[in-house]
Amino acid sequence: MQSSRTVSANRVEIFLTEQGQGPLVLLCYGWPELSYSWRHQLPAIAEAGFRVVAPDMRGFGRTSAPADINAYSIFELVGDMVALVAALGEKQAVIIGHDWGAPVAWHAALFRPDIFRAVAGLSVPPPFRGRGRPLDTLRDSGITNFYWQYFQTPGVAEQEFERDVGFTMRAVFGRGFSNPAASLFVEKGKGFLGDPSIPRQLPEWITEQELSHFIEAFEKSGFRGGLNWYRNIDRNWELTAPWQGAQIHQPSLFIAGSNDSVITGLIGAKRIMELERVLPNLKQRLIIDGAGHWIQQERPAEVNAALIDFLKANAGQA
Repeated sequence: MQSSRTVSANRVEIFLTEQGQGPLVLLCYGWPELSYSWRHQLPAIAEAGFRVVAPDMRGFGRTSAPADINAYSIFELVGDMVALVAALGEKQAVIIGHDWGAPVAWHAALFRPDIFRAVAGLSVPPPFRGRGRPLDTLRDSGITNFYWQYFQTPGVAEQEFERDVGFTMRAVFGRGFSNPAASLFVEKGKGFLGDPSIPRQLPEWITEQELSHFIEAFEKSGFRGGLNWYRNIDRNWELTAPWQGAQIHQPSLFIAGSNDSVITGLIGAKRIMELERVLPNLKQRLIIDGAGHWIQQERPAEVNAALIDFLKANAGQA
């Protein structure tokens, strides 16, 4: 049976949904989502013989949202997952992340290989720490309208997204980052979402009832917590200096959609070809043809099959 509760970990209150018995599996989602994003994975992974836990991440949903921007660094986000494993009474887990949850999963495996015995990332490749701070690198390349940059000033994106949360969620899920890479750039005066007078159709993979879970949650919480993750991008680069060139040696899996501009555009295309530089124990690179960014919601059967095969083969490895 699936159940939900709140646990204290790393000085925050973490709301989670859990199901099943067996080796622990943590599911970390990205922006702007909720633990509900894993609704198709929880029962399937539990039925396959695992204890699967999907938390609302720091700053989202029913989990604490500290006011301090610095409280959303990669150290705090990974710290939440480390503390959550202990709060659940376990010593080890497999960690799986999508979108922003993927960097959390990759860094959790990098920082604490004693706890995270295997790792899977969806849509966002593992960390390739460049020579300079990411936002500086963008600016030095002449780029001033990438969405990371638009998200930096507190209050700007919040105002746009909170004006009509229903429209926001339709626009973000509907675009799916599946258009050309221009979808990751913000046209001056139009904001991230584009013209609000243009109706947005829901994609086939989400129903009105499912969308209502996201709308209700973000109407209550607002968007600041999740946006603060982006406001630590340069700080995360600074904090992770000791791991320059480090590899993740645990068994790993990467899944993405072929139409996801995160892997085809400015940042990701080169990284997909070089996964083994960071993941020498990569078990599978699965690119799902025709799929977009919200991969575990959009193509649950294929994602579940790959995750379960990976878990059955690797969850028992210390």
